[in-house]
Amino acid sequence: MQTFAKFFGVAGCLACCSLAAQPVLPEKDQRSRSVKTLNTLRSFPQIKSRSEWEQRAQAIREQVLVSCGLWPMPEKTPLNAKIFGRVERDGYSVEKVYFQSYPGFYVGGNLYRPLGQGKGPFPGVLNPHGHWAKGRLEDSPDGSGAARCINFAKQGMVAFAWDMVGYNDTQFAQPGGETGHKTHRHFANDLTNQLWSISQMGLQTWNSIRALDFLLSLPDVDPKHVACTGESGGGTQTFMLGAVDDRLTAQAPIVMVSHSMQGGCSCENVAGLRVDYSNMEIAAQPAPRPQLFVAATGDWTRATLEVEGPSVGKIYHLFSAGDRFRSVRFDFDHNYNRTSREAVYGFFGKWLRNSSEPSREVAYTKEPDAGLRVFPEGKLPADAVTEEQLTAYLIESATNQWWKYAPVNPPLLERYRKQMLPAWKRSLQVEFVERGLMAQPEKITKAETYTATKLTLGRTGRGDRLPVTLITPRRDTLRLMVVLAHSDGRAAFLDARGEPKGIARQLLDKSLAVLLVDTFQTGEALDPAPARRDYSKDFFTTYNRTDVQERVQDLVTACAFAGTHSKGRKVVLCGTGRAGLWAMLAAPASDTLVADCSQFDSTDDRNFLAQDLFSPGLRKLGAFEGIAAISATNPLLLHNTGDKFSTSFIRKVYRGMHVPELFEQETAALNDDQIAHWISRLQVR
Repeated sequence: MQTFAKFFGVAGCLACCSLAAQPVLPEKDQRSRSVKTLNTLRSFPQIKSRSEWEQRAQAIREQVLVSCGLWPMPEKTPLNAKIFGRVERDGYSVEKVYFQSYPGFYVGGNLYRPLGQGKGPFPGVLNPHGHWAKGRLEDSPDGSGAARCINFAKQGMVAFAWDMVGYNDTQFAQPGGETGHKTHRHFANDLTNQLWSISQMGLQTWNSIRALDFLLSLPDVDPKHVACTGESGGGTQTFMLGAVDDRLTAQAPIVMVSHSMQGGCSCENVAGLRVDYSNMEIAAQPAPRPQLFVAATGDWTRATLEVEGPSVGKIYHLFSAGDRFRSVRFDFDHNYNRTSREAVYGFFGKWLRNSSEPSREVAYTKEPDAGLRVFPEGKLPADAVTEEQLTAYLIESATNQWWKYAPVNPPLLERYRKQMLPAWKRSLQVEFVERGLMAQPEKITKAETYTATKLTLGRTGRGDRLPVTLITPRRDTLRLMVVLAHSDGRAAFLDARGEPKGIARQLLDKSLAVLLVDTFQTGEALDPAPARRDYSKDFFTTYNRTDVQERVQDLVTACAFAGTHSKGRKVVLCGTGRAGLWAMLAAPASDTLVADCSQFDSTDDRNFLAQDLFSPGLRKLGAFEGIAAISATNPLLLHNTGDKFSTSFIRKVYRGMHVPELFEQETAALNDDQIAHWISRLQVR
């Protein structure tokens, strides 16, 4: 460590890197050895202050929205809601409802309102359901949507219950009329949809937002007193809505929030959601909003009073709002039975109706299924869309939205960055390394014309191990540091004797420093032990980073190190071979980008499914162009583009920013001498 500090200068070392005297980096990179699943035990992070949590809560909200394809938020098209078929019973009425969450996608449900309690406005309660065989129509001892909606109405609240996708009246236009689990789990279940951030979970989260829009559109609903409660998969819908929508007053996710099981359906798993977060944190996001956890001894929430409850409760105490959070556990299997419902009645009574009296469930009679069904014969309106039509609409909307935010003039660049930087971070699962960067020296070699230092980089608590070699010329101009990446790692830039060759040699001869990297599973970082990671199984991308996401993070980490120890140099990121595409995805981390585009055909989604390139959400980001535009005032050289690598967007952006000369494109591949010459001529601001 002392040698390393002496080499770089003590002040520079202490500025950013954690150079502890004890070993801090793992002996092997842990990222490929530990694959998380929905059943991996999770722990709640140690949060020391309210401000620390508020920053994390914002990151959680961003992650939920980006993962669900809701960042930026889609256009809220007209609901065109229809309420009909009113039936009046003792103390309440029930009506049929449908609305369009997206044009042509119909959400069906039932609306329960108080009778004999005046005109309101009344508190409102959203009621998503879990994976019962009959969905919102379930009426059994373990769970009944009708029971809680009728009782909410009799207690003076307006209750709305709707179907999950594929259940009862919330269907796609399709032949056969089959409903239930099979169709519920069918939508958007392939990797191509992940590229566009289209998912079952995203659709249901959007349906929840639109259900809240519908409820708040009713004149007899008090917008200041609106809650949501659901069980199991409905519990997931509850805390997902709570994490992204501040209009809720209170929430009660039932038998779902757990440190040991995160949800086993496609409607509860979406790419990127739980790479860094668990359901505990997502549920805690809206603190200090009033919230109740109801747990059961017979399912995965059995430890709520020992683990999940105290963990989330600590967050509420940071806001001096411990009285707003409560967790209870009952001795039952997985349920939303009468005992569990009565706990919610009392909690909502306190926070929605200012009532301190315990609420007991009164006897009820559920309407026949046919009396509640919106489309009892399965005949949807003529303009109902198929899965394929909705997918096409979402892709078109995402593309139009991306162009809408295009920074075609300088004032719009900040707006673009405000939208796209969070999307880039949460989609690619990357972080700027502002602190916690560790550097461990391995070997220093002094040659006649250069000095080479082998190091290993990593980030605190991340389990990563990034081998790099910093080579500085004897006559260093201290103007630029070039981070060089190749799919074969550092070996691509070194000869058999370990001396610089190719572009590394060319840059050194021009008195420019270079940093060679072995990104994730390349070069020295290649670990043959782990089996090939299958992105299509076990909701892999919900819990783990893909290969290219890890590699992009490594390039971001390398650029952070280069910037910290550059002695004033600007950082140039240069990707050669296939790594040119990886470098483009790391563009916001450098001052200049040079990328070999490998004649990649960016017009075909199938090409983005390659093991070394697949990253969920990449197409919704605008792929390579959308990310490069974040740094639209930086010099950019793209070569070997061929005729199918799209650059029309980025070219338009650079023209709009009045710096067209900073973007250069070459259809053919440039040789090392040409690239080194281009870099050496840079005048980076």
